[in-house]
Amino acid sequence: MTPVAAVLAAVLAHQASGSGPDSAGSGNPAAPSAMTAAAIRAQLPPVIDGKDDDEIWRLAPAITGFREFTPVEDKDPRFATEAKVAYDARNFYVFIRAFDPHPDSILTLLARRDVRTDSDHLKIIIDSYHDRRTGYEFAVNPAGVRRDYAIYNDWEEDQAWDGVWEAATQVDSLGWTAEFRIPLSQLRYAPGQSNTFGFGIWRDIQRHTERVSWPLYRPSQAGLASQLGQVTGLEGLATPSRLELAPYAVAKNVSLPAATGYERDQQWTAGADLKYGLTSNLTVDATVNPDFGQVEADPSVLNLTAFETFFQERRPFFVAGSGIFSFNVNCSQVNCNGEGLFYSRRIGRSPQLGGAYGDARSPTATTILGAAKLTGRLPNGLTLGFLDAVTRREEGTQDRTIEPTTNYAAARAQRDFRRGETGVGVMLTAVNRSVDQWTEDVLRRSAVVGAMDFRHRFARGRYQLSGSIDISRVAGTARAIAATQRSAVHFYQRPDDDLRYDSTRTSLTGDAEEIYFSKLGGGLIRFETSYQRRSPGFEVNDMGFLLRADQQSWNNWLGLQFTRPAWIYRRAFWNFNWWQYWTAGGLALERAANTNVHAQLNSRWWVHWGGTLGQLGTTFCDRCARGGPAIRLDRSVSMWGGVEGDDRPILQPSLWMNYWRGDGGRSEFVNASPYVRMRVSSRFNASVGLSLSRNRDDSQWFGNSTDSAGTTHYTFAHLEQKTASLSWRMDYTLTTNLSFQLYASPFVSKGQYSNVRELANPRAASYTARFQPYGAPGNAGGFNFKQFRSNLVLRWEYRPGSTLFVVWGQARQAFDPAMGAESFTGDFRDLFDAHPNNSFLIKASYWLNW
Repeated sequence: MTPVAAVLAAVLAHQASGSGPDSAGSGNPAAPSAMTAAAIRAQLPPVIDGKDDDEIWRLAPAITGFREFTPVEDKDPRFATEAKVAYDARNFYVFIRAFDPHPDSILTLLARRDVRTDSDHLKIIIDSYHDRRTGYEFAVNPAGVRRDYAIYNDWEEDQAWDGVWEAATQVDSLGWTAEFRIPLSQLRYAPGQSNTFGFGIWRDIQRHTERVSWPLYRPSQAGLASQLGQVTGLEGLATPSRLELAPYAVAKNVSLPAATGYERDQQWTAGADLKYGLTSNLTVDATVNPDFGQVEADPSVLNLTAFETFFQERRPFFVAGSGIFSFNVNCSQVNCNGEGLFYSRRIGRSPQLGGAYGDARSPTATTILGAAKLTGRLPNGLTLGFLDAVTRREEGTQDRTIEPTTNYAAARAQRDFRRGETGVGVMLTAVNRSVDQWTEDVLRRSAVVGAMDFRHRFARGRYQLSGSIDISRVAGTARAIAATQRSAVHFYQRPDDDLRYDSTRTSLTGDAEEIYFSKLGGGLIRFETSYQRRSPGFEVNDMGFLLRADQQSWNNWLGLQFTRPAWIYRRAFWNFNWWQYWTAGGLALERAANTNVHAQLNSRWWVHWGGTLGQLGTTFCDRCARGGPAIRLDRSVSMWGGVEGDDRPILQPSLWMNYWRGDGGRSEFVNASPYVRMRVSSRFNASVGLSLSRNRDDSQWFGNSTDSAGTTHYTFAHLEQKTASLSWRMDYTLTTNLSFQLYASPFVSKGQYSNVRELANPRAASYTARFQPYGAPGNAGGFNFKQFRSNLVLRWEYRPGSTLFVVWGQARQAFDPAMGAESFTGDFRDLFDAHPNNSFLIKASYWLNW
């Protein structure tokens, strides 16, 4: 037996001997109470048609104790709501009657699955483990548009989770109804003779912007799953094997450059997604030769900083269940940039050496041969997650490797105590590459990260103490580790720091520590204070995402939450932030204060405003010279604001503005982003957004060079940059299972460099004393970057769980090493004169279950 098999066997044996926490059952359901509902067993399954004429709905006791929670917490609801719960050996049923004296005012808006429309909604929430930390949400609007989510960490939602379930709705003279059938195969629960599920029901009354729930959900308190009621009487639930298989075939036609222009390349691939329930609470998900051609392209961006750009994960296999593998780094209420130990976009990434050994015909993404994950929760409160993926070697010109065969692995375990109020967890990630002569001196051979975290809530869950400790180790050839030390994450070569750059190292280790104390709920005030530290050698970017190491910070946030309507607003939030950053050695990097206000007016419009005073006191930038000495910073000021229109009318406008000023007034950034969303009909909606920005940066890094005498010159320039982008979306829904989506976004960013200088006395108090002239004065060149990305997607769920995608994608790109004299209109015209890279894809999957 292999070590992995032995661990899995031990896990299964351990969970089989346990019993579910808080399990209870009753053969004779009692009347519902303020927190408990009773389910009765259905001898005949109800017909899912949105009607309550089945026998089971005449027998089931009604849940009636609904309370309003938005805009007023714990108020009598405007309209009555009733619900009933039933089950059989393989399904969980819910019927909800939403009374409304004006059913003609209920909007029946169509949209594709998982799109939240501006209409009424009914939602059921099921915590099938009854652990007060996890759960599932199933929602439907009056037109029958379904949404579903998985809940983790008590309140966070995994929007990519898609279950196979049914719902039917009816609008009648009394209001509207929704009837749900949730197969137990889609839930996870502890096996036993009887079960108790956490349970809740929410109702949205859109035209009045009101929300009601059973039991009462309190926004003033922390958590979602922990505030649910419970449904009892669930006896004799089956333990389904839950084997689901979705084979798929893909036909793709793409444009590739050739010796005499461009040619079309026809590609045929096939693969499969598999889901197997080892038990009712442990599931294996696997994908073989996956293709994610239906996923929307990333937004265009021109990055002139030293740091990597973070992009959201959109691939369904990796998004679903990602909450289990979440382990944040440098994330507080003040600042959170997506940094963490697990960043699934590393798997199948763009080949890292494509720019060195590749050409225009080289692949833009690494092929994933296969991936699998085991997730679940044991009866003793232990949540488990294991993921393993293998990517193929990718070749560039002359058979040179641009990405080696790589194995990615992640393991996460979390144990809850005190009904979810206390928890401890561990995480391990490992990356191993089959490096060769082309990659061994550039890429790390292996990377391992181990970490543990904890959280402890007290005082009835209002306060929380949490923290984590992480340790990392990367290994490779001396050249590969030297490149790691010189990277923007570390900059060991800085001449004015105590860091020791060692070109003979073959490994690098580091650590990170974080501690948080926060008030999560109750009353007007909430707060968080935290201390975070990352050593200079901390490195997690093989499997995670980290902007920089060698940093410590103290972050403080205090929020005032006005949740009861007043004469001018329905709800308002006022935040105060104070943060300080240093290197691990104590060099001050940033000291700033911020306040921001967010309020929903009685007109249902939102207004937002915020301002920041930055670089208070003496602070330095140790990354601006890209490995050079730290540069003193001048005080900065920034302001931003925005308005968002009422989402109930056909037209919803919004406008956001940003302003920043620094370097003693020599640098300035201004941005305006208007946006309009239009609901043309119940089937058709569209949106268009424009972003215009002007960046005047007097201290833009220009380059580092070493002369014949061995002196390194760290140069900076004045940059005048203008950027314009447009984002257009259109959704047309024929039925709840058939829809068209269009996304198109042209992007232009152009700039001109001038007044090139080099560092002279970088820590001088005077701005001008920090630099001295370098090279000939005048025009120093520039850039004009243009990009267009679009997707047209037809999605048809022709049977439950089975989907057909037809996709047309187009990309255009152009770059000029000069800003140019054209207006944005001319730049966009030139963009659409560039050669289009068209790709066509048909992907069909067929869902099977046993």
